[in-house]
Amino acid sequence: MALDTWLAFVAATAVMLAIPGPTILLVIGQSLGGGTRAALPLVAGVALGDFTAMTLSLAGLGALLAASATLFTVLKFAGAAYLVWLGIRMWRAPVEQGAAAPVTARRAFREAYVVTALNPKGIAFFVAFVPLFVDAARPFAPQAAMLVATFVGLAAVNAGIYALLAARLSGAVRRPAVRRAFNRAGGGVLVGAGIATASLSRA
Repeated sequence: MALDTWLAFVAATAVMLAIPGPTILLVIGQSLGGGTRAALPLVAGVALGDFTAMTLSLAGLGALLAASATLFTVLKFAGAAYLVWLGIRMWRAPVEQGAAAPVTARRAFREAYVVTALNPKGIAFFVAFVPLFVDAARPFAPQAAMLVATFVGLAAVNAGIYALLAARLSGAVRRPAVRRAFNRAGGGVLVGAGIATASLSRA
């Protein structure tokens, strides 16, 4: 892959990642409620989720999603319902004096992974976006590996920045009433992300 092509991919990816989607809204919402303990697992879940989504896209699932309105709709509403459920659970999460809402590393990782990997819009986007930067005159596998590694790395950095900023904001407060407000803000963000996901179209 030529250097200028790779740099163009980096620039295009950075612009795309700068626009928060359901995954980043999940990261913000969970970090607001869970603090720094949730940040790294969330980033790891996003990275693995993007790796899964890009791999499935390159393997052909993206084309299937783009062609099948039924499959796209099923995944879309499943993801939307999951986000809304997470938001309601965070909204209702109990708080204790001086403690963050209980978010385990395993749960944070799992939720970030599921939301990222099963985002049908993301999978369909990858199958349309990534081939634009592939040189047909060169072997496909090395180029695909480089593009996947680049995207996953940038996505992890992007998620990490959002997670740490939200976690720091969350960690600045200790009173239960304020902590509860953060939980509800994060829960509201997740419910909003679910509603936004449900409104996605294939176009």
